[in-house]
Amino acid sequence: MHDDRSLVEARLKRVLDERIRPAVYPQSVPLDVAVWNAPGEPVPVAEGLAGPTEKIAVGDRWGAPWGTSWFKVSGTVPEDWAGRTVEALLDLGFDENMPGFQCEGLVYRPDGTPVKGLNPRNQWVRVGAPVAGGEEVLLHIEAASNPVILDYHPFLPTRLGDKETAGSEPQYTLARMDLAVFDEDVWNLVQDLEVLGELMGELPVEGARRWDILRAVGRALDAVDLQDVGGTAAAAREELAGVLATPAAPSAHRISAVGHAHIDSAWLWPLRETVRKVARTTSNMTALLEDEPDFVFAMSQAQQFAWIKEHRPEVYAKVKAAVADGRFVPSGGMWVESDTNMPGSEAMARQFVHGKRFFLDEFGIENDEAWLPDTFGFAAGLPQIIKAAGSKWLLTQKISWSQTNKFPHHTFQWEGIDGTRIFTHFPPVDTYNCSMKGSEIAHAATNFKDKGVARHSLAPTGWGDGGGGTTREMIAKAARMRSLEGSATVTWETPTDFFTKAEAEYPNAPVWVGELYLELHRATLTSQAKTKQGNRRSEHLLREAELWAATAAVRTGFSYPYEQLDRIWKTVLLHQFHDILPGSSIAWVHREAEKTYAAVAAELTGVIDAAQRALAGDPEGDRALVFNAAPHTRSGVAAGGAAAVATAAATPPAPREGGGYVLDNGLLRVEIDGRGLVVSAYDIAAGRETVAPGAAANLLQIHPDFPNMWDAWDVDAFYRNTVTDLTALDELTPVTDGVRVVRSFGESKVTQLLTLEPGAKRLDIDTEVDWHETEKFLKAAFPLDVHAERYASETQFGHFYRATHTNTSWEAAKFEACNHRFVHLEEPGWGVALVNDSTYGHDVTRTVRDTDAGTTTTVRVSLLRAPRFPDPETDQGVHRFRHALVPGAAIGDAVREGFGVNLPERRVTGDREVAPLVAVDNDAVVVSAVKLADDGSGDLVVRLYESTGGRAKVRLATGFPATSVVATDLLERPLAGVPVPESDEEGVRLSLRPFELVTLRLTRG
Repeated sequence: MHDDRSLVEARLKRVLDERIRPAVYPQSVPLDVAVWNAPGEPVPVAEGLAGPTEKIAVGDRWGAPWGTSWFKVSGTVPEDWAGRTVEALLDLGFDENMPGFQCEGLVYRPDGTPVKGLNPRNQWVRVGAPVAGGEEVLLHIEAASNPVILDYHPFLPTRLGDKETAGSEPQYTLARMDLAVFDEDVWNLVQDLEVLGELMGELPVEGARRWDILRAVGRALDAVDLQDVGGTAAAAREELAGVLATPAAPSAHRISAVGHAHIDSAWLWPLRETVRKVARTTSNMTALLEDEPDFVFAMSQAQQFAWIKEHRPEVYAKVKAAVADGRFVPSGGMWVESDTNMPGSEAMARQFVHGKRFFLDEFGIENDEAWLPDTFGFAAGLPQIIKAAGSKWLLTQKISWSQTNKFPHHTFQWEGIDGTRIFTHFPPVDTYNCSMKGSEIAHAATNFKDKGVARHSLAPTGWGDGGGGTTREMIAKAARMRSLEGSATVTWETPTDFFTKAEAEYPNAPVWVGELYLELHRATLTSQAKTKQGNRRSEHLLREAELWAATAAVRTGFSYPYEQLDRIWKTVLLHQFHDILPGSSIAWVHREAEKTYAAVAAELTGVIDAAQRALAGDPEGDRALVFNAAPHTRSGVAAGGAAAVATAAATPPAPREGGGYVLDNGLLRVEIDGRGLVVSAYDIAAGRETVAPGAAANLLQIHPDFPNMWDAWDVDAFYRNTVTDLTALDELTPVTDGVRVVRSFGESKVTQLLTLEPGAKRLDIDTEVDWHETEKFLKAAFPLDVHAERYASETQFGHFYRATHTNTSWEAAKFEACNHRFVHLEEPGWGVALVNDSTYGHDVTRTVRDTDAGTTTTVRVSLLRAPRFPDPETDQGVHRFRHALVPGAAIGDAVREGFGVNLPERRVTGDREVAPLVAVDNDAVVVSAVKLADDGSGDLVVRLYESTGGRAKVRLATGFPATSVVATDLLERPLAGVPVPESDEEGVRLSLRPFELVTLRLTRG
């Protein structure tokens, strides 16, 4: 037989595009359209429905950036359409290639009842099936004219990312507003042909199945009368029935389809627009669930459920009913799909506490899975947190974006720093926006790396990022692939159904130990410094507020601010979303975040002040009390306590021979040369130099920074090829307790204060940068005389080791990595820590010196960037950072100094000292939270962990009578099967594994 394959395939494409798809709506009449452009921010539905309208026609421009237009569409169903299915086609000016990134709408009935959302891939509203003819149609559309930020030429700087700079130019052209007859036979023929055509393209040319489908498609196209598609569609479908009915092979890959609409809680739109995106998407999904009995839809992020509960209660009522029916599935159990690299220990724990508690309270549902399809890598401390929250599975997709190394598994056990293992799945479909295309389904099957031992994978199905969700076309395609020869099988299932089956079939899944590092988006550890500083400061203020409020409540009867702290925690958790904290959102988002963090700081400072005032007693007292919120004793004040402390005088700087100054407090001798650089940091007790020979520390360096893609997200390895050392000096001045260094470079200026506190073996470096560079990367380098093949970075509830070398491509790819409060390097018996108050990104490299063959290990902290997309003014302005170099530091010293720099002492005048509410007798054990139980019972909750990576025995003493103590999960529920901790009159005794996390609940007598 002659090979006419290309001829038939080309015929299929043209006939579908030009004849069959247009025949889905064979008849149409225009609707009358009027519009009201609401001024300012979105208005309540009732106000939008009642707004004064004026006529608008198809072809007219509408919609200023970030505006809201209320369209009123009306018309009459023609009498001769009686008995037909009729839909309104409402095209606001959509580009079908941009679902979630364009204008969108929510359709309402005149009484304010929401009907469904409109987006580029969902432009229809059912009017009747069938209609009687003559019906009057009246619909209202709340249309959001969100501008396109990420266009066909991506990453171009734009001022559209903030309503204050976006202007008022209309963004869209009204395209179609019609009533139309919907021909279901033709629509089904489209689905048949698309599924078979897409499958055919994935099958081997040599196989019989491809040719069987080709011949059936040819016969179907012969059966279609191009002048009467509707009248011949049924006959064409009969020609396809046989190949569609051939079942899948028993060995076929099995895909669990989960309806999905990944909705970024903010990204290329502000938070307030996400509220409406969620309402539009959930309106669509609840309507689709009513029409499609097999369909299952999952939505994560408790915050998004809370938004529609507050702002769109009529939509929430439908969601709640669908959840009760079991097919609208709250998933993930987190407040938002957060970044997991940068959130601190407690914040990461509270993501699960607040997320899971919301789903329990609202729906009676407890999640077993963490659902983070789009998060930019996963910290090694996360498995323990997932388990401590009562969950056991993790789903993500983003690791497939890694540029250098292909991850070796799709289903595996992920082991964290403490040994906890979590059953984890990466969907091999390689997208969290699966649309059921044949190429996607085939890719999932061929890409799956665990063939031969497992055959299940998951496909999150629906338009996402900006929302939209699953469409009826996706559901129709999935139905045809439920069992179809040549294809993976597709079944709608809940995440729990999938994980249960996947875990059962793969009991000995391979193990991956340590962080899940994304080899992409590394610059998210630095972009938008003020957002990151706001997060870090908020986390530590929350620690202080809980600690002092709990202490005051127990000691003085102070009113513990349960509701206030709950609200603030949720605000901070929201801003840890994986496009806010990473700095990858538009200017509007980060401008608002800065204001929000300032308000949070003011409110929490008020709570702290009030609690400390209650504890300190008479403000006219004669004692200047120092409150220590850090988890270690300092300045003679116990952790969690307050006492009067004598202040030692600082030693002023002395002139240095050859220029510069010397700081010496008897523990550390620091030399600052005439360039203002640290050329020596000598550990006096150890007799050991910290700075590598011939090198200078606290050296500011600047690089060009123009990645190939994803400006705010990425830094590419070639940035290192060009570097400028900033050594030019404007000013080098001794001050009372240190040395002031001022430099200018480009359009920017940096001022640093280097100090040594009395009694501290720590060089403090306070940096202020007035930053006005573009597409530059600023770092501070510390070349250390340390031979180390690995170094430690703090992560949640412990630390994680990374290599300093680049033996393999996996190590070389980690050229920018995350730390929390410290990085630490050591040789046996001596180490160095570099601690910070607000930075996360860093790099570590090593060289061997020609002079003495010694090793220089250089730690560089990342300070600032200046990408122009999506915020063209990223990081412009004044920034303040605090770092400290700690020579002679063991890992425990790094932990202590990291907390110290983030939790400064507070001074309050009063007449009584404050004993700690709880205390531990082992410095390796860190108390990460002291608070009253969330249920208002008055019980005290204490969370602690082993911080050095070793075994630890510890006694937790309580400064109050405790009648009982139990170990709990993160939600403060007693752990089943866990023995009651050993306790006596001296306290609670525990034995902890390396990095083990324990939560205790103590009932007060």
